[in-house]
Amino acid sequence: MGFSQLRLSFAYRIVSVNLGSFSQAGEAGDAEYNPAVPELPEVEVLKRSLEPHLVGRRIRSIEVREVRLREPVRPKLLARHCVGRRIVRLRRRAKYLLADLEGGYTLVIHLGMSGRLTLAAPATSAEPPELHEHVTFLLAPGGASRKPQRLRFRDPRRFGLVLSLKTATLDRDRHFAHLGVEPLSEAFSGGLLAHRAAGRRAPVKSFLMDARNVVGVGNIYVCEALFRAGIHPFRSAGRIARRRWDTLAGAIVEVLCRAIEQGGTTLNDFLDGEGNPGYFRTALDVYGREGEPCRRCRRPIRRKVLSHRSTFYCPGCQH
Repeated sequence: MGFSQLRLSFAYRIVSVNLGSFSQAGEAGDAEYNPAVPELPEVEVLKRSLEPHLVGRRIRSIEVREVRLREPVRPKLLARHCVGRRIVRLRRRAKYLLADLEGGYTLVIHLGMSGRLTLAAPATSAEPPELHEHVTFLLAPGGASRKPQRLRFRDPRRFGLVLSLKTATLDRDRHFAHLGVEPLSEAFSGGLLAHRAAGRRAPVKSFLMDARNVVGVGNIYVCEALFRAGIHPFRSAGRIARRRWDTLAGAIVEVLCRAIEQGGTTLNDFLDGEGNPGYFRTALDVYGREGEPCRRCRRPIRRKVLSHRSTFYCPGCQH
């Protein structure tokens, strides 16, 4: 089955998910388990869950309570670009959530390490804003809701981003200009990866996690894809045969699509709007399974640290 057919077969099976909220702050007692940011599947699930609630609705007002995020929030510019404008499309680029607005502007949100984006009723004296609710968008009735709602951005660790940019020049902005290929796009292939990896001595895991090569394939999913492809994460990217790149590219697509289908990966408090966790963690073959037997060869799963990140692999199945 080719990549196009593989993508389509999963696309038709994507389960409906409710409004998502994501936070990955790491597992207690082991800093190495701490993912830097929500990965591509979590942001894609968030986008799909928000679409029926946001598209077609107008932003009535914006309240900024804390400007000190990864980059300072600019309340006046945000209001000028967003207030009074209708949301016409929701999309994702890498791990950024993008809301295209009337008038040629785009609201850009990145969840950082602990960000959550959820819908709620407008704040009142009886129900004030939540702790760490740094930016709130009041939405006019529309879409799936007949009442005003607030879209709230909460971020305890404040590594997230909330900004607005011109839609026409978004791809040239410094946040996006360096980004590589989307792994779920038609442009992604084993041949593309092989070409970019030629002559590289970096470990293949580091190569895949470099957003200049391919976006959104974070620590969890790269460990899983390398296992499914039978490739050792420490093997030099430039020493992988072309046929193995084809296998690896297919494994990346499969792992990401299955994670999206199952609502993302539960690490700590990754829940949807109804309090339901993602279920892909139950399907993880190597990530977080140090010392447990490999499901294929029964040898113990190993963990080593690469670039300050835990790397899980099977010494028997991956070469």
